[in-house]
Amino acid sequence: MAHISSDEVLENVRKASVYYQEIMLQLMQNSSMQIPTSFYDNEKSQEIASKVVEQFFEHPEKFTHINLTYIKELQNLIADSVAKFTGGKSEDPKGQEPFFDKRFKDPAWGQSIYFDFIRKYYMLSADWMKNTVRQYDLDIDGKRFLEFTANQFIDALSPSNFLFSNPEVIRESLESGMSNIAKGMQNFLDDIKKSGGLINISTTDKSSFHIGKNLATTKGKVVFQNELIQLICYKPKEKTHAMPLFILPPWINKYYILDLSENNSMIKFLVDNNFQVFLVSWINPSKKLAHKKFEDYLQEGVIQPLEFIKTLGFDKVNALGYCIGGTLLSIALSYYKSLRHPEHKDRPAARDNNIINSATFLTTLVDFANPGEIGALINKSTIDYIEKQVTEAGYLDGKYLSNSFSLIRANDLVWSYFVNNYLLGKSPAAFDILYWNSDGTNLPATMYIYYLKNMYIDNLLKNPDALEMLGVKINMTNVDVPSFSLAAKSDHIALWQSVYDGVKLFRGDRTFCLTDAGHVAGVVNPPISKKYSHRLSNKIENNSNDWFSNATLHEGSWWNSWREWLVARSGKLQKSMNYKALPMIEEAPGSYVRG
Repeated sequence: MAHISSDEVLENVRKASVYYQEIMLQLMQNSSMQIPTSFYDNEKSQEIASKVVEQFFEHPEKFTHINLTYIKELQNLIADSVAKFTGGKSEDPKGQEPFFDKRFKDPAWGQSIYFDFIRKYYMLSADWMKNTVRQYDLDIDGKRFLEFTANQFIDALSPSNFLFSNPEVIRESLESGMSNIAKGMQNFLDDIKKSGGLINISTTDKSSFHIGKNLATTKGKVVFQNELIQLICYKPKEKTHAMPLFILPPWINKYYILDLSENNSMIKFLVDNNFQVFLVSWINPSKKLAHKKFEDYLQEGVIQPLEFIKTLGFDKVNALGYCIGGTLLSIALSYYKSLRHPEHKDRPAARDNNIINSATFLTTLVDFANPGEIGALINKSTIDYIEKQVTEAGYLDGKYLSNSFSLIRANDLVWSYFVNNYLLGKSPAAFDILYWNSDGTNLPATMYIYYLKNMYIDNLLKNPDALEMLGVKINMTNVDVPSFSLAAKSDHIALWQSVYDGVKLFRGDRTFCLTDAGHVAGVVNPPISKKYSHRLSNKIENNSNDWFSNATLHEGSWWNSWREWLVARSGKLQKSMNYKALPMIEEAPGSYVRG
């Protein structure tokens, strides 16, 4: 270890102090960095607090066993730690068991009596709090909010998040003469200045990525555009399958999650496997598009580009929708099917009612009965506040939604970077998925509020004819084309059981696939990575657990199984379209994705 002089230590402490003062000044001057009290200090929060206190005093027996167990386990932990300290033998049966929490990967958490006690005391207290919260009898929204709040509190108080209780941080501070703390303060200040509002912790080295240079580089061109989308046609191989693939990414984020670096680009994978690919690139809307409705996304994001594709000589397409893009695809399928009814025979789009040959849904919710942990933030109690804020701005700022999703996995996406950037004073590594995740997209106010109220909160999409788009009643039981639906086992945004419940609403030939990992890593899983197995079955059981028990386990990426499924529905290989003759607005990735 290099010798650190006292002058160097004092200089680092001085720097940290200066940065700290400027940080506090920034926080006090910028009101947008503060969480509005109206979001949590509302009638629902007061009702939950009242019920919690009432139930605790009315039924103390519900909590007695939990508290007695906690006290007994704490006494055992203290006795065991004292025995270890005095050279005695550990009586803790779990003392030598391995632990796999990434927060405690440093060897000192197990080797040091002090840090071992801190870790176990924290885990013991966390379990006590979770068990206590489970005892309260609340409605669904109340229970989600209480559990979410408790989990945020537990995650924030992890000893790994504090200077004097994290062995790695202490060791780094001693070895560097506190330069890590000075650098961490500087990183914190930089993030505050870059954020301009709600603080965004840097999760990747943004300087390492450039759209069109090392992201979204698959060759293609924009061949059609309107106010909401640019349609990209990718340069095909010499031969392609007769039926092209039309892709609807989520407009909550930018499309290039499907075209990241060369080794994990789904678009490149499809082109290399002889598919003609068309993809929708959504605009990043400003206030001038605040009026755009959900049905505008149907009209401009699906109907118009499909009409254009048809002018190129393709009578049918296979379609893919990811996340909310899949929700829109399911609506489009119902819409087209309803156009077959005689009352709609004179509508221009009626002639295209058979254009979608098959549908692939990636982590798509259609039944929103259980939206997962995000339901703690989006519910009947918070919708008035959300609507007021979004309506005033004209759009939802993409970074707020990104931060909300990060809180669902706070240990991985918030606190791990808090420790790395601010306590260890390091810079985050370059990671393409996290760069994409930080490249937020706004949502038009009218569309967003409609989506929250009618789908997330009232769950009307699953009810036949409860919603209407472009003058047509929407009914999910109309969706009868062959479908391949993917869910991810560790997805916190679209729970796999909820995705499965939506698939049960469809008819026709249905295949359900469950991959490992989460909402993004589970989808972006190229065969070359040899990560994550998947389960597959075309027998849709009434219960998701029954499906899981009967589905076939496959090693490796789900992309391979899906490719086989798609090939069987895409027609024979034939000479590709005359790509060179296509009119071009601009080269891919286009201008909308850069907004």
